[in-house]
Amino acid sequence: MRNIKQVVIVGGGTAGWMTAAALSKVVGALVKVVVIESDQIGTVGVGEATIPSIRLFNNLLGLDENEFLSKTKGTIKLGIEFNHWGKEGDAYMHAFGNLGLDLGMVKFYQYWLKRKLSGDESSLWDYSFNTQAAKINNFQPTEHIEGTPLSGLTYAFHFDAGLYAAYLREFSQAKSVCRIEGKIERVIQDDRGYISSVVLENEQQIEGDLFIDCSGFNGLLIEQTLKAGYDDWRHYLPCDSAIAMACQSSEEVLPYTKATAHGAGWQWRIPLQHRIGNGHVFCSDYMSQDVAEQILVRNVDGKPLTEPKLIKFTTGMRKKAWVKNCVAIGLSGGFMEPLESTGIHLIQSGISRLLTLFPDQEFSTQDIDEFNKQTEFEFTSIRDFLILHYKATQRADTEFWRMSQAMPVPDSLAERIELFKTHGRIFRNNDELFTDVGWVQVFIGQGVMPNKYHPIADSISDDQVEKFLADLKQIYAREAGKLLKHSDYLARLSV
Repeated sequence: MRNIKQVVIVGGGTAGWMTAAALSKVVGALVKVVVIESDQIGTVGVGEATIPSIRLFNNLLGLDENEFLSKTKGTIKLGIEFNHWGKEGDAYMHAFGNLGLDLGMVKFYQYWLKRKLSGDESSLWDYSFNTQAAKINNFQPTEHIEGTPLSGLTYAFHFDAGLYAAYLREFSQAKSVCRIEGKIERVIQDDRGYISSVVLENEQQIEGDLFIDCSGFNGLLIEQTLKAGYDDWRHYLPCDSAIAMACQSSEEVLPYTKATAHGAGWQWRIPLQHRIGNGHVFCSDYMSQDVAEQILVRNVDGKPLTEPKLIKFTTGMRKKAWVKNCVAIGLSGGFMEPLESTGIHLIQSGISRLLTLFPDQEFSTQDIDEFNKQTEFEFTSIRDFLILHYKATQRADTEFWRMSQAMPVPDSLAERIELFKTHGRIFRNNDELFTDVGWVQVFIGQGVMPNKYHPIADSISDDQVEKFLADLKQIYAREAGKLLKHSDYLARLSV
């Protein structure tokens, strides 16, 4: 077997250095890893919020969590608070972790739904440990709630993506990853169309067997050279612009992200140790750049630290993320608007797929097809979850929200919505990213209430269900109150 000898990663940033770090850790003994990046080329850097899978990636690398948080000015993320999405004035949390405790074949939320449909006024989020901790700004790592079968907090991070890339660059170079500074002038292909080398502006030629495109939206290799094509999903997710800026931190560092809906999009708020990251995602068909910028500046917490920066994007994905001997990782492979913080996860999952299907120099068609099939499944399942946030709105105060309510959605999502409306049923397809707990929080949070509950929930009497819920509510509130303040937890990291 002719093994890959040299992997060339085109582009640094979060995608490039996450890829380099993982390759150096897993296959560093077999291949040489080269990263080509230019300090003159900026990075997008909107992906500062993550989901819990980032902890698996950091653990794979063997990173110390406290050092990581310190190096990246990171904070804890217990979920995302959505404001004004169902209707103006509404707020709900898409919290990580479990909801209550499943009983037998029936999910916990079905017992809550049974009580809700009979007139009970308790909130679904009374039974989320993450939400109860988040709303009082508490956090400390907990595997489970002592003396109960209940799991502890499930968490992710907010961090400075630039600092994370620098941290992983240092990690990778310590493992013999070679960094080459420079801009690529041209790409050389062999008679099969495979990339054989890239040539820099200074005429240095770098050869490789496998090329990883981490060049961002431009897709220097995957699109400009190999013409992979792009599926444009703006008919489902029409927001195509974002204005980003940082501001000074407020006194309390919140352990969650905020996503606040505005007239033609939404605003993110990501708290870091040293600043707050803000951005306004909007649809340029319904709002001008000037108005979008005014809304953002008016709604940040503190003194601006950076000038507002416009980012244009097209939500969608490459028709093929792997073509010949080139794999696209990160923005070069596609872009999902950052509503559910999936950007860094998609980098991570792309790397994981590549390692699982790591090629030899024959580049099996079957392996490439499987990589592309799995990539398409992940992107489309995330796409459907994001569309739900827009479709399941009762807002009619602007043309944008009226359009969102009325727009056709993919059959895969339409079927899910109808299935939930009957008996509150949610089924997770294969290894899709978002769980039934995530789906039910968005459904209920935005006012999609089923007509009935699961019939098997009647195997437990009303009195038993009422006591079950009351006990859980009490436990979660009590245990959340025992945790450290989030700011106190972060302060201890530097001690």
